[in-house]
Amino acid sequence: MSEFLPICRPQLSEEAIEAATAVLRSGWLTNGPQVVKFEDALSEYFGRPTRTFNSGTASLEVALRVIGVGKGDEVITTPLSWVATANVILAVGATPVFVDVDETRSMDLNLVEKAITPATKVIMPVYLSGRPVDMDKLYDIARRHKLRVVEDAAQALGSTWKGKRIGSFGDIISFSFQATKNITTGEGGCLVLNEGEVRLAEKIRLQGVTRMGYEMEVDVLGGKYNMTDMAAAIGLCELKRLDSVCAKRRQLVLAYFEALEGCVLPLDDTDEIKSNWHLFQIQVSGSRSAFQEAMKQQKIGTACHYPPIHLFQLYRERGFEEGMFPMAEKIGKSIVSLPLFPLMGQDDVKRVAAAVIAAQAQMK
Repeated sequence: MSEFLPICRPQLSEEAIEAATAVLRSGWLTNGPQVVKFEDALSEYFGRPTRTFNSGTASLEVALRVIGVGKGDEVITTPLSWVATANVILAVGATPVFVDVDETRSMDLNLVEKAITPATKVIMPVYLSGRPVDMDKLYDIARRHKLRVVEDAAQALGSTWKGKRIGSFGDIISFSFQATKNITTGEGGCLVLNEGEVRLAEKIRLQGVTRMGYEMEVDVLGGKYNMTDMAAAIGLCELKRLDSVCAKRRQLVLAYFEALEGCVLPLDDTDEIKSNWHLFQIQVSGSRSAFQEAMKQQKIGTACHYPPIHLFQLYRERGFEEGMFPMAEKIGKSIVSLPLFPLMGQDDVKRVAAAVIAAQAQMK
């Protein structure tokens, strides 16, 4: 009998396990030399200064605080994302302004300018499943309206636009190293920053503290967002595997496209856009819950990434309601993520595809 196939199965290299063990034995567990090394490696990877945090949510919030987003400001973003995208906007006292998505499942850039008001301070696109938006168009809008951009690239480490790595250009870019991401530190995140904003991000990361020899000063409000040395040691090893991990995911995705012809599938890569394929998401007809239960009966895991943010109670209480963003609602009610991780093989893809087709047939 087949074993249960989860939607994701994190795989750490032996090198990463040994590195984490070495940190545990070192007596230095919090942020220290391994964090410095990981930040150096990330800065080299992106070609820009990069700082680590204890989650991708923390890095997003710090990005907004670095820019000075607060009460009275508006941040334009998408309702089709993990709720953290909008929660961090509320956390800094600002107002999320949603614009609907298009067939890419990301923010419809044609709608962004209509949402800009005198209070708009930031555009925050989300690269769902790792697929970037049209970066030229995004930054053209930002430049013309003198807006900052915080890219929620939590799922897009390893993705590219016109041959350039996401994070290697642009304004401020936030990534996640949560357990299911293409590379992981268990939990963690990073910010790719502009040179003049690095020091402020460092201060906000650790209670606003500036150390001066044996003395210290606090001149900004900060939090406790620093990465541990154990997480950084894992990240250093994982970063070496990123290209091979993305390549393996791409192989599996190609097999999915072939096996699931006729289903509502994500858009494939183009000459300009190369996704890291963090997720492979289909859209199902009928009840998603019934579909997921049918897949579970075949011992195959699935997930929903994501229900529309504006329909959660927290956001309905702020004036959002059903019907405001019809494309996001349509996709959010039907989207299902299928198993996708490097330990899978072609037979696993065939097994999942057969179960998908059977489950959809039952629902007709």
